[in-house]
Amino acid sequence: MINFPRPNIVVSKCLGFAKCRYNGDTVLDYVVDQLKPYVNYTMVCPEVEIGLGIPRDPIRIVSEKNKLYLYQPATKKDITEKMVSFVDKHLSSLQDIDGFILKYRSPSCGINSVKIYNSYNPDARSSAGAGFFGGEVAKRFSGLAIEDEGRLKNFSIREYFFTKLFVLTQFRLTKKQRQMRELVKFHTVNKLLFMAHNQTKMRELGKIVANQEKLNIDMVLNKYESTLYELLAKAPLFASWINVLTHAFGGMTENLSKEERKFFLNMIEEYRDERIPLSVLTKLVLSWAVRFNNEYLLEQSFLNPYPKDLIEITDSGKGRNR
Repeated sequence: MINFPRPNIVVSKCLGFAKCRYNGDTVLDYVVDQLKPYVNYTMVCPEVEIGLGIPRDPIRIVSEKNKLYLYQPATKKDITEKMVSFVDKHLSSLQDIDGFILKYRSPSCGINSVKIYNSYNPDARSSAGAGFFGGEVAKRFSGLAIEDEGRLKNFSIREYFFTKLFVLTQFRLTKKQRQMRELVKFHTVNKLLFMAHNQTKMRELGKIVANQEKLNIDMVLNKYESTLYELLAKAPLFASWINVLTHAFGGMTENLSKEERKFFLNMIEEYRDERIPLSVLTKLVLSWAVRFNNEYLLEQSFLNPYPKDLIEITDSGKGRNR
């Protein structure tokens, strides 16, 4: 049984932790609740923190003269400076954070799809952008696992988020040990996972680990970290995962029956057509790795990227176009 490290996640407090939405309500979110046994949560509600109260009149973002303002129409209050000050102070205080789950479309916490109005007029038109808190999170912590609860209802996005979250948590702990052998171990067990994400960056990480320049451990770790962020910046394409799965499958084909090989190839096509999640295929490959005692595959993180109890194939379809 794999003992996964506990990621540290900043989460919007209204997602099941407190009745702090503008209307005095809360949002019970399945994914946030599902993660509770496996992560450490730090809750935040920027709007309450700057004194807006519960319940409160809604706020909106207004764009005027190429600058964004946070405005409360009912009271005609400009609360931009209060929010900017809080965001800077709060985000500057965070340490050892691995990811964020923020409220979808919130003018404070939203990371995208937030309405940005083109004037203070009640009938003003709007475009999409980021909230004050969520937007700054995306800038300052761009390498981390960041999502909103709306998009996490999509199983492909959820698999990517969970995988990235637990990989980055393991790297954070690896970095703290400041030992080359631990970095080598981290890189080795994640090799096929990294191959799926970006083969070019995977090779760059390999060169950094080889350390032919004889850099000190801190320089090596910093170079590795920045390249790791680049590698994990986008979810792997279906074709990339299929390439890795086929690579893993190839090492076991001689032990499989004709029917098993055909079954696997059919499952690949189901994955390509988005009829099954990646986890179905990785569990199949894992079962064969266990059956044939394939030590190389059994050590690879892509077969167990996050706790198995988090695997859930329900899908809203929301957010497919990343």
